[in-house]
Amino acid sequence: MLRSERSERLEAWATGKVSATTGRRLLRPIRDAARWAAPLGEVKGVTLVVLSAFAFSTAGFFTRLIDTDVWTMLFWRGLFGGLFIAGYIVWRERAGSVLAFRRIGRAGLVAAGCSTAATICFVNALRGTTVADVLVINATAPFMTAGLAWAWTGARERWTTLAASLVALLGVVVTVGAALSSGHLFGNFLALLMTILISAMMVVIRRYRGVSMLPAAALSAFLCALVVWPWAEPVSATGWNFFYLALFGTTQFGLGLLLLTTGTRLISATRSALIGALETPLAPALVWLAFDEVPPLATCLGGAIVLAAVVGDLLVTREKS
Repeated sequence: MLRSERSERLEAWATGKVSATTGRRLLRPIRDAARWAAPLGEVKGVTLVVLSAFAFSTAGFFTRLIDTDVWTMLFWRGLFGGLFIAGYIVWRERAGSVLAFRRIGRAGLVAAGCSTAATICFVNALRGTTVADVLVINATAPFMTAGLAWAWTGARERWTTLAASLVALLGVVVTVGAALSSGHLFGNFLALLMTILISAMMVVIRRYRGVSMLPAAALSAFLCALVVWPWAEPVSATGWNFFYLALFGTTQFGLGLLLLTTGTRLISATRSALIGALETPLAPALVWLAFDEVPPLATCLGGAIVLAAVVGDLLVTREKS
């Protein structure tokens, strides 16, 4: 009875039969619900991107653990990652899976291309320089993402996130400054190129957030396997190596890319890149514990600065919500 009465009042307000004051009072619950929905969506997005950072941080561990050439590693990583994401899409979309792939359009193909190229640069960079250097260079992603987002969409980021990105950049300078004389310049260059490509991918995902880009993530994984196939030796991976490659592809690449793609739709691309910088202290710590690859003091200091910047941004934004 009460519901039908409210419906009648809303209809009366819409047709001009009641005052605007009464109409605003009737619509207040709808406004309140919308006000709550935005923070909840942002919390979900932050959570997904944080989890993706944990997943991606295992890359250095796997590249040290697996005894095979880089092209074979990339082949199986891409194939297993693509199957993992595609399986999730089929499970979620059922009969609409083919339509989901068609919806990504040209923007999805661009995102897939950026992701594929970034993946190839990433794994080669891990073999050409230290894990710590790769991840700290990746911490410049918030600045690159903010610049690309502003140039393409005119999007302006919160000053707190930009300030945190500036602090994260300081951590990068501390680490890379010590690495310049270590003979790892080519590996560092690949890491920088990877960062630019990932930043572009996140801007595309955020720009077309109305369309699920998970199919683009699956395509990028399969495309990576296809591109490196001529140089790979898939049959050489046997025993434990094959098992580790399956874990590398599904848990690190497939799950990480799925979480990042889903989470970036819910928060700004710049903030997603900043949270992704959590890989910087996590990855070297994992390699240190597993393989006793002790990072230089400058890398530890730079990683601590990056971690402080990310945590500070999350706390400040939470207080303002």
